[in-house]
Amino acid sequence: MGGFHLLDLVVILVIGLLVAGPKALQSISRNAGKGVGQAKTVKDKVMAELPMEEVSEISKTLSKIPLSPQQAIQKLLIPEQEKKQQEAKQESSPPTPTSVE
Repeated sequence: MGGFHLLDLVVILVIGLLVAGPKALQSISRNAGKGVGQAKTVKDKVMAELPMEEVSEISKTLSKIPLSPQQAIQKLLIPEQEKKQQEAKQESSPPTPTSVE
């Protein structure tokens, strides 16, 4: 599943050759290559205009969003576990002696 394999591309090329002929297939391929090049140029221009600081902040925020139920539960439980550990440390540590004057 997913993606083209070499055999798929060969079959498409043979069918295109039979349907369109060698001259038309060459022209179609050239135009497709030019189109891909123009698409890359447009993508580069858009990427140059984007404020990268804001994009990085958004990506940091998105990485904090849980993607599965397990991640959501972990995000909910971790703060509670940290609080319990801090409370346990405070209870187990002996009180500091205070000097009385």
